[in-house]
Amino acid sequence: MSPRQAERETAVPHPRETSQLFGHREAEAALLDAYRSGRIPHAWLIGGSQGIGKATLAYRMARFVLAHAQPLAPAVQRAESLAIGPDDAVARQVAAGSHGGLLTLERTANERGVMRTVITVDETRETIAFFGSTAAAEGWRVCIVDTVDELNPNAANALLKILEEPPQQSLFLLVSHAPARVLATIQSRCRKLRLRPLATNEVIDAAASAAGLDPNDAALREAAEASEGSVARALTLLGGDALKLQQRTAALLARLPQVDPRELHTLGDSLGTSDRVALAAFIDGIDRWIAERLHADEANANQNLPRLARLAEVWEKIVRAARDTETYNLERKPLVFSVFGWLADATR
Repeated sequence: MSPRQAERETAVPHPRETSQLFGHREAEAALLDAYRSGRIPHAWLIGGSQGIGKATLAYRMARFVLAHAQPLAPAVQRAESLAIGPDDAVARQVAAGSHGGLLTLERTANERGVMRTVITVDETRETIAFFGSTAAAEGWRVCIVDTVDELNPNAANALLKILEEPPQQSLFLLVSHAPARVLATIQSRCRKLRLRPLATNEVIDAAASAAGLDPNDAALREAAEASEGSVARALTLLGGDALKLQQRTAALLARLPQVDPRELHTLGDSLGTSDRVALAAFIDGIDRWIAERLHADEANANQNLPRLARLAEVWEKIVRAARDTETYNLERKPLVFSVFGWLADATR
């Protein structure tokens, strides 16, 4: 389960419904400047850690482009941000998922109502019909992929074919939690835009706005300080038990490759049998730990290729196992032992 899923369970609005953007003024300015130049790159890879506002920025850009079809128009040239009022017709259509000029690729439920673990090739091929037909609204067609990390190999190749020969007035906004692991041929066809983690006060403001919380709440500040700049993580950690669980997970990760089975039993018990927030907190802590090590090794990639490959492979196994555990409501303790077993082998 991803922090995005836990976030949605707490009635936090979907990014397409979120009009406010906290932080990321430089990234927003880069998109705005590129658009009003009249020569905007057709594809952008918006990267950064989970829960910091990447999808929110993508939808903000989509609304602006769909509302202002002419980059050289005076209103665009005078604009100081990508903000579009929530009462604007385009904003209402985007929030409702009914704008004819916007296509979103994200994981969906299968015929049994179970959330898929990947974005499928059939879903990705919808972009061919989308860009090949007459849009319901004149002007631009925008495709948001949230996230490109969840494309299966066939879906990634299908998207690549469209990126190689983009239609006129097309804009692709690809969201990624791990842009370095995106297919290299996709990366090469995108302008990269890296978003930084939010400051603690920005996390507090964003979380309070999204979930209707008191920004002066002490528990919210504690969660924000431990969130490492992620609104989704702060909301996941807002319950004290989730924060303690992540701290216990971090302590066990720090001892790798040594593993204490008794500690793993205790950690597995703390995940319960159906607590989705606890599972999200556990997986989020593992994901951050792996991401930090991958980032540290990237500086000397030529020397650390075997280690990078091992960690990347383990990361993919953990993501699949966590999704299966959440989707089928499996016991958490076997997942804990598997995860730490894989990580111990990869770090020896």
